[in-house]
Amino acid sequence: MKKLAAILLALTLSSPAMARDEFKVAWSIYVGWMPWGYAADEGIIDKWADKYGIKIDVVQINDYIESINQYTFGDFDACVMTNMDALTIPAASGVDSTALVVGSFSNGNDGLILKGADSLEAIKGQSINMVELSVTHYVLARALESIGLSERDVRVVNTSDADLVAVAANPNVTAVGTWNPLLNEILTMPDTNLVFHSGQIPGEVIDLLVVNTETIEQYPAFAKALTGAWYETMSRMMDGADTAADARTALGIAAGTDLEGYEQQLSTTEMFYLPADAVEFITSDTPLETMRRVAEFSFEHGLLGDGAPNAEFIGIETPAGIYGSPDNIKLRFTDRFARMAADGEL
Repeated sequence: MKKLAAILLALTLSSPAMARDEFKVAWSIYVGWMPWGYAADEGIIDKWADKYGIKIDVVQINDYIESINQYTFGDFDACVMTNMDALTIPAASGVDSTALVVGSFSNGNDGLILKGADSLEAIKGQSINMVELSVTHYVLARALESIGLSERDVRVVNTSDADLVAVAANPNVTAVGTWNPLLNEILTMPDTNLVFHSGQIPGEVIDLLVVNTETIEQYPAFAKALTGAWYETMSRMMDGADTAADARTALGIAAGTDLEGYEQQLSTTEMFYLPADAVEFITSDTPLETMRRVAEFSFEHGLLGDGAPNAEFIGIETPAGIYGSPDNIKLRFTDRFARMAADGEL
């Protein structure tokens, strides 16, 4: 009887009726992730999901970190996030995740602002209001490193992103770190100067769509549909496309601005409109070297978990190689599906 029960259980688990055909994607507002909402609104997601006989629900989450937490808990199959957050939240929590779509990188969207000084060197000894342990904090660390300083030379004042604009208007606040659109808004204030930005460390703040690795392996149709939908959306909004103005206007309005405001944000974002460009970036040494830096920063700030003995505790796999433990790979960069898009195989 036990043997029969085991056989019946195995047959049940392997039956087509148990196969999933519905998936959930979480996204939040940021210039490089707005296309996911547009793709859902315009029926592009449904078109590609129908092609592969599945359903994809794209859900906007207003709280960015909460969206990543929900993905980590298993409430979503995929979620937008930066490379650093992919490492320090799901990967550090033991969730094996894959960067399916490497959509862009910040090329000036994250930066440091000083009042009354136009040189980064003037930051020494100052208190800097920013979201502590965020990507902006990483940008600060890289900025300080570039002029031979360290975080011991400044004081980080943890400030919610919801409060940063109001805080920056305070005459007693002399240094702020943030990202767009807050960055541009603060720079409209008198006597403010952008003294360092992510464009000075290109390719280090990467905008991703991260998917549970097991889900990709079991349901490659999900990954194919998402990739196809992304690059169709890119074809509508890329420079020179007849549809670019309309698409970007819709994206700007959804982001709480207009065409001009969205164009301004795009000007400081390196978008990979073509899958071949994404493949070139993913297969280069840049993601591997960037993730080494990010892992070291994250370990130094206790973001890899209490059990992490060093920065190499979590393995990070890229086409150029592996950083960290090959026995504990929890974050992967793949060019598989972008390459399929580039070769017209989706």
